[in-house]
Amino acid sequence: MKIVVSPAKSLDFETSIPTNQYTVPAFLTEAEKLNATLKKKSPKKLSDLMSISDKLAQLNWQRNQDFQLPFTVENARQAVYAFNGDVYNGLDAYTIPEEKLEKLQDQLRILSGLYGVLKPLDLMQPYRLEMGTKLKVGRKNNLYEYWKKTVTQKLNEELEDNELFVNLASNEYFSAVDVKALKVPVITPQFKDWKGDKLKMISFFAKKARGMMVRYIIDTGAETIDDLKGFNYEGYGFSEEYTTKPGELVFVR
Repeated sequence: MKIVVSPAKSLDFETSIPTNQYTVPAFLTEAEKLNATLKKKSPKKLSDLMSISDKLAQLNWQRNQDFQLPFTVENARQAVYAFNGDVYNGLDAYTIPEEKLEKLQDQLRILSGLYGVLKPLDLMQPYRLEMGTKLKVGRKNNLYEYWKKTVTQKLNEELEDNELFVNLASNEYFSAVDVKALKVPVITPQFKDWKGDKLKMISFFAKKARGMMVRYIIDTGAETIDDLKGFNYEGYGFSEEYTTKPGELVFVR
């Protein structure tokens, strides 16, 4: 089983990391090219490009200037411990036993605007570059054009025939994958909550649930669709009734 998730805007480069293991991203050359484009942009241009505050623009201008190869444990951090948003709160990687990190490393992939695709233990330097950013790089008009072929080819190289492929990424990030070119079908879990008498996808809860689903897969060794249907963390349960589209599994609480 392979799983893809989105990155997070919030980063944590301070908390002590529970492992010394690390790997190096597959597409550092491509990331360096992107950073070279970003590095030329002033804080004001970054603010306009990314619709962020002047303070955030200044921070990320400095990050762009500081980007340097090679990545080491002194100047970079393992991706799964660097991202700090709702998905990663749900995953809670810091409490994953070290003996299960190999399984996490094998199964989880993080889509990224700067790095294309990351393994959990791949080193990364702090950045901000959402996949939907309209950044022109060479002849590529945006990051989807820049990454789609590369990311899809990489996923196909790693996927075995008939292996389950679980999409727990946002639409913004999963749009960087050419689904038609993937060698296996895609399973996309949906997480919905009752609000009054209506069933809704509430963004905060859904993001956290995506992380919890990754954790469930690692905790239980889930391998099949039936295994996925057993997901029951924090009150969610699979709903046959509300699962109406092929390739979707709907969980409600």
